[in-house]
Amino acid sequence: MINELAKIMPDIHFSPGERFSWSPAEHKITYTPEQIEADGRYALLHETGHAILGHSNYTTDVELLKMEVAAWEKAKELAKTLGLKISEEHIQQCLDSYRDWLYRRSSCPTCGTNTLQNDSTNDYRCFNCHTEWEVSPSRFCRAYRTRKTETEFVLL
Repeated sequence: MINELAKIMPDIHFSPGERFSWSPAEHKITYTPEQIEADGRYALLHETGHAILGHSNYTTDVELLKMEVAAWEKAKELAKTLGLKISEEHIQQCLDSYRDWLYRRSSCPTCGTNTLQNDSTNDYRCFNCHTEWEVSPSRFCRAYRTRKTETEFVLL
Protein backbone atom coordinates (compact mmCIF):
# COMPACT_ATOMS: atom_id res chain seq x y z
CA MET A 1 0.00 0.00 0.00
CA ILE A 2 2.88 2.41 0.74
CA ASN A 3 4.21 1.90 -2.79
CA GLU A 4 0.80 2.57 -4.32
CA LEU A 5 0.39 5.78 -2.31
CA ALA A 6 3.93 6.86 -3.20
CA LYS A 7 2.97 6.58 -6.88
CA ILE A 8 -0.10 8.76 -6.30
CA MET A 9 1.90 11.25 -4.20
CA PRO A 10 5.49 11.16 -5.53
CA ASP A 11 6.43 14.41 -3.75
CA ILE A 12 5.52 12.97 -0.33
CA HIS A 13 8.01 10.93 1.70
CA PHE A 14 6.56 7.96 3.62
CA SER A 15 8.54 7.08 6.72
CA PRO A 16 8.06 4.45 9.46
CA GLY A 17 7.64 5.88 12.95
CA GLU A 18 5.82 5.63 16.26
CA ARG A 19 2.47 7.08 15.14
CA PHE A 20 0.55 8.07 12.05
CA SER A 21 0.99 11.74 11.19
CA TRP A 22 1.36 14.27 8.37
CA SER A 23 4.17 16.83 8.51
CA PRO A 24 3.57 19.63 6.00
CA ALA A 25 6.96 21.18 6.78
CA GLU A 26 8.80 17.98 5.80
CA HIS A 27 6.28 16.75 3.20
CA LYS A 28 6.33 13.50 5.13
CA ILE A 29 3.76 10.98 6.28
CA THR A 30 4.86 8.90 9.23
CA TYR A 31 3.24 5.51 9.79
CA THR A 32 3.48 2.57 12.17
CA PRO A 33 4.47 -0.45 10.02
CA GLU A 34 3.11 -3.12 12.37
CA GLN A 35 -0.36 -1.53 12.24
CA ILE A 36 -0.65 -1.24 8.45
CA GLU A 37 -2.35 -4.61 8.00
CA ALA A 38 -5.04 -3.75 10.56
CA ASP A 39 -6.82 -0.41 10.80
CA GLY A 40 -3.51 1.37 10.28
CA ARG A 41 -4.07 1.36 6.53
CA TYR A 42 -7.07 3.62 7.12
CA ALA A 43 -4.97 5.96 9.25
CA LEU A 44 -2.39 5.99 6.46
CA LEU A 45 -5.08 6.93 3.93
CA HIS A 46 -6.32 9.61 6.33
CA GLU A 47 -2.86 11.18 6.68
CA THR A 48 -2.47 11.03 2.90
CA GLY A 49 -5.79 12.87 2.72
CA HIS A 50 -4.28 15.67 4.82
CA ALA A 51 -1.32 15.79 2.42
CA ILE A 52 -3.45 15.92 -0.72
CA LEU A 53 -5.60 18.66 0.78
CA GLY A 54 -2.51 20.67 1.73
CA HIS A 55 -3.43 20.86 5.41
CA SER A 56 -0.77 22.71 7.33
CA ASN A 57 -2.15 24.96 10.07
CA TYR A 58 -5.36 25.60 11.88
CA THR A 59 -6.27 28.56 14.04
CA THR A 60 -9.31 27.33 15.97
CA ASP A 61 -10.45 24.04 17.41
CA VAL A 62 -13.47 23.92 15.10
CA GLU A 63 -11.17 24.48 12.11
CA LEU A 64 -9.13 21.45 13.16
CA LEU A 65 -12.28 19.34 13.35
CA LYS A 66 -13.29 20.49 9.85
CA MET A 67 -9.84 19.50 8.55
CA GLU A 68 -10.18 16.06 10.14
CA VAL A 69 -13.57 15.54 8.49
CA ALA A 70 -12.17 16.64 5.10
CA ALA A 71 -9.16 14.32 5.45
CA TRP A 72 -11.49 11.37 6.14
CA GLU A 73 -13.58 12.25 3.09
CA LYS A 74 -10.42 12.29 0.96
CA ALA A 75 -9.32 9.00 2.59
CA LYS A 76 -12.61 7.39 1.48
CA GLU A 77 -11.94 8.53 -2.10
CA LEU A 78 -8.38 7.16 -1.96
CA ALA A 79 -9.61 3.88 -0.51
CA LYS A 80 -12.06 3.49 -3.37
CA THR A 81 -9.30 3.99 -5.97
CA LEU A 82 -7.25 1.31 -4.17
CA GLY A 83 -10.17 -1.14 -3.98
CA LEU A 84 -10.73 -0.66 -0.25
CA LYS A 85 -13.65 0.57 1.82
CA ILE A 86 -13.33 2.39 5.13
CA SER A 87 -16.29 1.72 7.38
CA GLU A 88 -18.27 4.78 8.41
CA GLU A 89 -18.24 3.43 11.97
CA HIS A 90 -14.42 3.53 12.02
CA ILE A 91 -14.39 7.10 10.69
CA GLN A 92 -16.96 8.26 13.23
CA GLN A 93 -15.05 6.63 16.10
CA CYS A 94 -11.92 8.51 15.02
CA LEU A 95 -13.83 11.79 14.69
CA ASP A 96 -15.46 11.20 18.09
CA SER A 97 -12.05 11.53 19.74
CA TYR A 98 -11.77 15.05 18.27
CA ARG A 99 -15.36 15.91 19.14
CA ASP A 100 -14.80 14.76 22.73
CA TRP A 101 -11.57 16.79 22.89
CA LEU A 102 -13.38 19.88 21.57
CA TYR A 103 -16.25 19.40 24.01
CA ARG A 104 -13.87 19.26 27.00
CA ARG A 105 -11.93 22.33 25.85
CA SER A 106 -15.09 24.36 25.22
CA SER A 107 -16.70 23.57 28.60
CA CYS A 108 -16.70 26.56 30.95
CA PRO A 109 -14.59 25.78 34.03
CA THR A 110 -17.02 27.76 36.20
CA CYS A 111 -20.54 26.74 35.11
CA GLY A 112 -20.00 23.95 32.55
CA THR A 113 -21.69 25.72 29.62
CA ASN A 114 -20.17 24.92 26.24
CA THR A 115 -19.20 27.90 24.11
CA LEU A 116 -17.28 28.84 20.98
CA GLN A 117 -13.67 29.84 20.69
CA ASN A 118 -12.88 33.48 19.92
CA ASP A 119 -11.40 33.55 16.40
CA SER A 120 -9.16 36.54 17.08
CA THR A 121 -7.60 35.39 20.36
CA ASN A 122 -8.26 31.62 20.38
CA ASP A 123 -9.52 31.99 23.95
CA TYR A 124 -12.94 30.91 25.13
CA ARG A 125 -15.51 33.12 26.84
CA CYS A 126 -18.63 31.70 28.47
CA PHE A 127 -21.96 32.94 27.13
CA ASN A 128 -23.56 32.23 30.49
CA CYS A 129 -21.24 33.44 33.27
CA HIS A 130 -18.65 35.37 31.18
CA THR A 131 -15.67 33.39 32.48
CA GLU A 132 -12.74 33.54 30.04
CA TRP A 133 -10.18 30.77 29.66
CA GLU A 134 -7.28 29.68 27.50
CA VAL A 135 -6.51 26.17 26.35
CA SER A 136 -3.27 24.50 25.34
CA PRO A 137 -2.47 24.92 21.63
CA SER A 138 -1.61 21.22 21.41
CA ARG A 139 -4.18 18.77 20.13
CA PHE A 140 -2.17 15.89 21.63
CA CYS A 141 -2.51 16.85 25.28
CA ARG A 142 -5.33 16.67 27.78
CA ALA A 143 -7.80 19.51 27.70
CA TYR A 144 -6.07 21.86 30.12
CA ARG A 145 -7.79 25.17 30.66
CA THR A 146 -6.44 28.28 32.31
CA ARG A 147 -9.06 30.67 33.68
CA LYS A 148 -8.40 34.35 33.14
CA THR A 149 -8.91 36.64 36.12
CA GLU A 150 -8.42 40.37 36.40
CA THR A 151 -4.75 40.07 37.38
CA GLU A 152 -3.59 36.51 36.80
CA PHE A 153 -4.24 33.15 35.26
CA VAL A 154 -5.43 30.29 37.41
CA LEU A 155 -4.63 26.77 36.24
CA LEU A 156 -7.71 24.57 36.45
